[in-house]
Amino acid sequence: MKKNLMKLVLCGSMLSVLAACGNKAADTKASTAQESVKESEKQSEKATEAASEKAEEKKEEAKDLAEVKTETVYVGPEYVKELMDSEEDVVVLEAAWGKVEQDEAYNKAHIPGAFHVNTDDIEEEETWNFRTPEEIGKLLKSYGITKDTKVVTYGNSPENAADDRLATVLLWAGVEDVKNLSGGIDAWTKAGYETETKVNQPVATDKDFGVTIPAHPEYILSIDEVKEKQKDDPKFKLVSIRSKDEFLGKTSGYSYIDRAGEPLGAVWGHDTDDGSYNNPDGSIVSLEKLESYLGESGVSLEKNDVAFYCGTGWRASVPFLIAHENGYKNAYLYDGGWYVWQMDGENKVQLGEPGSSDYKEVLVKDLSTDKAKK
Repeated sequence: MKKNLMKLVLCGSMLSVLAACGNKAADTKASTAQESVKESEKQSEKATEAASEKAEEKKEEAKDLAEVKTETVYVGPEYVKELMDSEEDVVVLEAAWGKVEQDEAYNKAHIPGAFHVNTDDIEEEETWNFRTPEEIGKLLKSYGITKDTKVVTYGNSPENAADDRLATVLLWAGVEDVKNLSGGIDAWTKAGYETETKVNQPVATDKDFGVTIPAHPEYILSIDEVKEKQKDDPKFKLVSIRSKDEFLGKTSGYSYIDRAGEPLGAVWGHDTDDGSYNNPDGSIVSLEKLESYLGESGVSLEKNDVAFYCGTGWRASVPFLIAHENGYKNAYLYDGGWYVWQMDGENKVQLGEPGSSDYKEVLVKDLSTDKAKK
């Protein structure tokens, strides 16, 4: 009897232990399930937060992009990167003389997706003025560009003005939103952004450009229009964007121009090739700096109609764009520059510093032909 009672006690104890173990296992499973649910909820929360942060970033980017006015031309690398990462229709163009295989800078490193533009394709060979509206229209179409395309131009160095020249052509043609990467490829790489070496081929568009080219003929003055303004407008000033030696008539500044001098009545506005139009970081100088250069000759965008020129139009595009993006409608580009001026033997020329003892006025036909850049 005692043995049977002991067996019953032992069995009861074992059943209790087994029940406890079963309950513990069940509790463990339940706990594991709860932890799994919690972990899943955490992951879901993280994913939601990440998506929310990404959405906020896109909102901020869109806000940053919207804060830059359409008429603004010179922008930094951060803006260009945000623009390229957006869903906008953007075309990035690297401008330089020569075909793409001749462009060492482009082949060494360029902004991802950028296309090379040969400046020969925007300038005709006789005078280096803009090509015809038909030729420019065909060129833009080959790059997939209409008036509504956002276009970014840039060059292979802060001082090189090939990209500024291209930006001016685009605005003249009618592209409504043209940006220029201030500081060129140097600014892009200093910002830590990636580059590539593969040659990108543009895809042409069959869309209509959207406006008759040029949409803004008023941006450019021909030599005849310059002469007319000199004759009839006492407020009009020709501003030379050339080296001091070019301005004084010591050199033409070009290997293919034999004569040196400046159109009669010109004032000096400093040169872009020597970095005068770049800040220490390579970016383009402010309107205030441009005004200070003009002020040295008693000229101001507030009181004068100003036409910038150089040898053939590259360097003069820089101050034109600075004035343009700041809303000045009385600033122009004299496209022909010294190259076209010296083609007519009867055109009046000044040599030396105006007001100095060595200053003189002559005709083109009286100039020597030994002033080409060596």
